[in-house]
Amino acid sequence: MGFTTASSFATVCAQVSYDEIDQAASVHGLMIMGGYHPDANDPKDPVATRILLGADRSFWQVFTLSAELSDSAADPIDRWSKRIIGGLARQVGAQAMFPSDGPPYAPFISWALATGRFHQSPTGMMVHDKAGLMISIRGALAFDRRINLPDLPARDPCESCVGRPCETSCPVGALSADRGYDVPNCKSYLKTEAGAGSCMAVGCRVRNACPISREFDRPPAQSAFHMRAFLGV
Repeated sequence: MGFTTASSFATVCAQVSYDEIDQAASVHGLMIMGGYHPDANDPKDPVATRILLGADRSFWQVFTLSAELSDSAADPIDRWSKRIIGGLARQVGAQAMFPSDGPPYAPFISWALATGRFHQSPTGMMVHDKAGLMISIRGALAFDRRINLPDLPARDPCESCVGRPCETSCPVGALSADRGYDVPNCKSYLKTEAGAGSCMAVGCRVRNACPISREFDRPPAQSAFHMRAFLGV
């Protein structure tokens, strides 16, 4: 947006719309994953509109060209997110917040569920109406003004899912809504030859099994990158 003066910057920021924010984010391989208006009567959350940004289908193509990925320093995606979303926040007149900031850590899961576009899947993981289980929330934009938000999808996408393949896809049964996420069991499997040849190479089988995830079409290299980061290798 080429702002030239403080007054013109304030004027444009006051008029920026949901679609304009989404368009500005898309240049960087990001998308609006949801937004909501916090309770105006809650003194602990004086934000008028909160918008969550996450990786879209073009994210990996953009990120692989970044300086953060090639500089060999730690946490490249977190550092990239802070640079890019921090810049977007200044562009649209918002405050940026990130899941990696803390402790204390911001309640991103609660914020996501508040948007109405995230739901709990049968495995206990969150599912998104467009990304399925391929959720990568990179940051949030907090506005001190109310921004009109689009209508929500009609219902939880898992309600109409045939067969619920996510429930039976984990080779070691590490994910369950009742028992939670058995992280040690998951990591132990990833260190085996079988785990290296499947989940580590192309991403979590549960996430890949979700029909919405398959339509979202995340590159296997991106999923493998996240798996290596999860395992700490």
